[in-house]
Amino acid sequence: MEKRVLLFFVAILTAVTVFAQGQKTQVVDKVVAVVGKNIILQSDVENQYLQYRMQGNIEGSGSAMRCAILEELLFQKLMLNQAEMDSVNVSDNEVESELSRRISELIGRAGSQEKLESIFNKTMSEIKDELRRLVKEKILQDKVRSGILEGVVVTPAEVKSFYRNLPEDSLPMVGAEYEIMQIVKRPPISIDEKLAVKNQLYEIRKRILEGESSFSTMAILYSEDPGSAKKGGELGFTGHGEFAPEFEAAAFNLRDGEISEVIETQFGYHIIQLIERRGDYVNCRHILMTAKVPVEALEKAQHELDSAALLIRNGDMSFEEACKKFSDDDSKTNGGYIVNPMAGGYRIGLQDIQELENYPGFNEFKNLAFVVSKLNEDVVSDPVPMVTSDNKDAFRLVMVKKKYPAHRANIEEDYWRIQTWALNQKNQQVIQDWIRKKAKNAFIRIDEDFADCGFQFDWQGK
Repeated sequence: MEKRVLLFFVAILTAVTVFAQGQKTQVVDKVVAVVGKNIILQSDVENQYLQYRMQGNIEGSGSAMRCAILEELLFQKLMLNQAEMDSVNVSDNEVESELSRRISELIGRAGSQEKLESIFNKTMSEIKDELRRLVKEKILQDKVRSGILEGVVVTPAEVKSFYRNLPEDSLPMVGAEYEIMQIVKRPPISIDEKLAVKNQLYEIRKRILEGESSFSTMAILYSEDPGSAKKGGELGFTGHGEFAPEFEAAAFNLRDGEISEVIETQFGYHIIQLIERRGDYVNCRHILMTAKVPVEALEKAQHELDSAALLIRNGDMSFEEACKKFSDDDSKTNGGYIVNPMAGGYRIGLQDIQELENYPGFNEFKNLAFVVSKLNEDVVSDPVPMVTSDNKDAFRLVMVKKKYPAHRANIEEDYWRIQTWALNQKNQQVIQDWIRKKAKNAFIRIDEDFADCGFQFDWQGK
């Protein structure tokens, strides 16, 4: 459904009041559509329209975009109507957990809670009250949408048929891809370094308990978790299975306001303060500190990799043999090949690497694109610094085993991409069929101001 280019989560990030360049925009309100018991207000349309204008995403006329926004809202309300008919339930814990996550996103974008409150001209409590209904509706819609698409798959025959029916000039160009190998040296962290970090955290904990400073202030000053530090260490409501096991065990055993002992996880050392517990969800603050690899150990790792690179360049050892002998990374089990975590297999493009750089838990991809772009096939890099997935300093050698030049997408080389496109098309068709079927049986009324909209669907059974 190409006209449905609007993402609903923008509605969650946009409150009923929209600010454009710091000025409050007033919207004269009225009901412009009804779907079952659910109404769509003029302000719902206008606020999303203003939001997209502010983002520079508006194409075509304003009236056409408002029509597209209204059609997207009609689909959302139709899903809500179906959720009511099917008695789809959402727990308070689900809502509060998602609301907390969304609020954290908003605070991150605004820069601070105070700035967010200034933008909305509301207290944090009022902002949460305003967004809570939107969050609940979004969860209900997601559940209905998942039900619509449950069991939708594409067979290999369907993928091939989809590909054959694509006009050749519509097939996109696929950028150059690489098979990349690495040898990683992960220097150990000394016991003294670990003890120093633990002692520092215990000292911070003592200062908080004695009232010298608040937990949130100390998190801002000392925590090495960039995502939560700027929010005073707050993580938002989180359920079971979302923390490291040691962290989860400590967090769920705290009382409100209580501060844990120093906890060790794969990410480093933490102290945790429980803000609030609601059923199976907890909202915590934490301060993360990591033990650093000593400079001497990093220099030793670099020298070892210099020796390995020399052996490979002189032909005394293959890259695979050197990987088995020198590498401390799990990739040594497959000859040192870096696996594409998005598509599987060993082929990965520079754009994929650059996207992965920005995802938590994929530190090992940072700066990799720059190194790879400078290498020819079968040429070993010098040792380059890296950060491992568990946030430890290390060094590695990199080699491009094979480069696949940019090409127009084809079934032989890009099956997984074409499979994804075919599945998306099938999902769209299933949703379109669902809308046509459900719209016939639902009570839908649209204001005459939108009578000239060229909707994709016959919402009122004309």
